[in-house]
Amino acid sequence: MARPEKVRLGEILVGQKLVTEEQLKLALDEQKRSGRRLGRLFIEKGFVTEEQIAEALSRQLKIPYINLKHFNVKPDLMQMLPEARARRFRAIVLDDDGQSVKIGMTDPTDLNAYDQIARLLKREIDVWVVTESQLLATIDRFYRRTDQITDLAQELEAEFSDVAVDFGALATTPGLEEAPVVKLLQTVFEDAIQVRASDIHIEPQERRLHIRFRIDGVLHLQTEADIKIAPALVLRLKLMAGLDISEKRLPQDGRFNVKVRQTQIDVRVSTMPTQYGESVVMRLLNQASGILGLDRLGFPPEMLARIRNVIARPSGMVLVTGPTGSGKTTTLYAVLSELNSVESKIITVEDPVEYRLPGINQVQVHEKIGLTFDRVLRSALRQDPDTILVGEMRDQDTVETGLRAALTGHLVLSTLHTNDAVSTPMRLLDMGAPRYMVALSLHMVIAQRLVRVVCESCAGPYTLLPNEHAWLKYELGDSVDSFSYVRGKGCSHCNGTGYLGRTGVYEMLEMTKPVVEAAGQPDPNLFIEAGRKQMNGKTLRHHAAQLVAQGKTTVYEAMRVSSQFED
Repeated sequence: MARPEKVRLGEILVGQKLVTEEQLKLALDEQKRSGRRLGRLFIEKGFVTEEQIAEALSRQLKIPYINLKHFNVKPDLMQMLPEARARRFRAIVLDDDGQSVKIGMTDPTDLNAYDQIARLLKREIDVWVVTESQLLATIDRFYRRTDQITDLAQELEAEFSDVAVDFGALATTPGLEEAPVVKLLQTVFEDAIQVRASDIHIEPQERRLHIRFRIDGVLHLQTEADIKIAPALVLRLKLMAGLDISEKRLPQDGRFNVKVRQTQIDVRVSTMPTQYGESVVMRLLNQASGILGLDRLGFPPEMLARIRNVIARPSGMVLVTGPTGSGKTTTLYAVLSELNSVESKIITVEDPVEYRLPGINQVQVHEKIGLTFDRVLRSALRQDPDTILVGEMRDQDTVETGLRAALTGHLVLSTLHTNDAVSTPMRLLDMGAPRYMVALSLHMVIAQRLVRVVCESCAGPYTLLPNEHAWLKYELGDSVDSFSYVRGKGCSHCNGTGYLGRTGVYEMLEMTKPVVEAAGQPDPNLFIEAGRKQMNGKTLRHHAAQLVAQGKTTVYEAMRVSSQFED
């Protein structure tokens, strides 16, 4: 392919009537002041979309436009261009047919980048145009740190293999501990953030050290290393989290912040003694990713409207239930961000504080010094709050204090570990809460799970198995055959899993008058019957089946989460 011609992006967009002369002048003036890319300014001002710019360049230069979301990228080919150059030139290697190398570029008119790539690869180049956001997401996903992590682990292993290491000296001597162990951990964090991992597990086995990442709720082995490096990694993490480095027999919890590519990551650390050494699990909380709004969590529209109606009330209790890792805290913080305003005072009582939200008073529980949920909650009520978030209803005292607060003019939000919405009020009664208080204070219960979403890039038609058809028919009725079902085949975008990201599955029990009256009766069956009638079949299982029918998830995922709450 011939070298692209030098053209001006602004002239192309004006010529194709995508922007006006006035808009071009505005963007050029801004570019002179800031020195930023013209295309980025057009997009930020809302004049055009990334796709429109890419398609305009494609038409003008007569080169193909490739949607990377639906392109199966080959990681080994991408390595032909080093990551630093790929980011600098906004380019990646997409294909190699033996004759020429296909390069995806966000700006094919950048002749300097074209010439440098051609010199680097020493091959004939064909240019395809891609959008910048898709290109950067692809770079983040595929320039993994696996080889680098393995190399650093081996370097660390060599350092500790020949000599007896004085870990006390390692802790106090900056020159000693600033070497491979720090580089290794930094690289592990970078890799985990790139693949959207929620947790990092460092687990000593008999002869090997396993490092695993949890991605979309499923653990993946990242690397294996020699067991000798485990004490050095654990020691460094304990120092970072401010834990007692001499205590190896008891579990410890801590937290620290780490900066990964200009992004602050909050890391919660848990250590536990095992047979072969201390196991460390780190929960990664990306503060830059922001808190999702209620409308982005996947609630059905009518359920979302009812939730907004309830949280607009000045008092009452709203409980979110589900197992660990089902997104309860994310839902509660989405509610808080909607309620957060200058006119409203919000206090949270948590263990630990997971997200930091400006304008909210957040309190960390500290059991060792007597700063319990119940004690903080009682103090919080004297701080004149409008809304209180209690991280978890753990014991009778916390439950009673929370319910009383909901009765006396406060909106109380909290979580509870129950299987479904209907059994939640019964659980409060089991914990010793008075029946009248549960009936009057509790306004709504939301039960939730998370299901993996089918990867858009490799989604294809799927034929139901007989047991899957029967399972769906129970929820969808005869309409089960009118839907088209999908499954991801596995591609480079989703690491071969067929899934990318997760969404919520919900059910909701609103404490309407008949439900409240039934809750006041001593017979629990009356309440369960009234609760089920109020929910009208809109259960977790039903919502999961609907997501399958909409092509958002698979029958396997829906059945998997359903099995968590069915007998």
